[in-house]
Amino acid sequence: MAIDQAFLDELWDFSDPEASEARFRAAGDDPELQTQVARALGLQRRFDEGERILEAIRDAAPATRVRILLEHGRLLNSCGDATAAIPLFEEAARLASTAALDFLEIDAVHMLAIADAERSSQHFGHGMQLAQATADPRSKRWLVSLHNNFGWLQFDDGQLELALQQFHEAFAAAIAYGTEDQRFYSRWAIARCQRELGQEVAAETLQRELLAERPDDADVLEELRSLRQS
Repeated sequence: MAIDQAFLDELWDFSDPEASEARFRAAGDDPELQTQVARALGLQRRFDEGERILEAIRDAAPATRVRILLEHGRLLNSCGDATAAIPLFEEAARLASTAALDFLEIDAVHMLAIADAERSSQHFGHGMQLAQATADPRSKRWLVSLHNNFGWLQFDDGQLELALQQFHEAFAAAIAYGTEDQRFYSRWAIARCQRELGQEVAAETLQRELLAERPDDADVLEELRSLRQS
């Protein structure tokens, strides 16, 4: 049986991969846990160590096989070899779909949207369809990341109105399924896009609301400095 994603969530702190690595190692030697050790090592740019962890895993369980593919792909993508990562993410998505592992299938499709730049929009759309269709609330949380990252893709392409729409969609998903941090940063993205669109009053109003919640947030403080200079 696959490990409950909620348990893995409790062990993860993506802002502190070193501490996350220690928690995963302390949690036991389950093969799925080992894949997360490899992921934490990758976030520390200890790519060779991460690869050795994955190569040592001997487990034919579907969830483990999918996670091995995912983490091999993430390590390659982080090393700058997206071309080699793409087929791994494709196979991970296929296996996850066959095994009805919704969370992992959406994870793989999301990684395809990041790695496969030529078909990024297509992958984002597919991921959103999967997340909308799933009955699992934890898997639906992927809608936050999918809309947010698709929004930043459009932002970088200068499609600001479309980006703002995606950021609003991300915020709506964060309210329905996400975390407090996701709700906070979805609103930050909305305000950032509003500034780029010349909607300075709306942007500053929202950033000041965020400042009241987190007075030391560096991103909020930087945006307010930019707004004062505009």
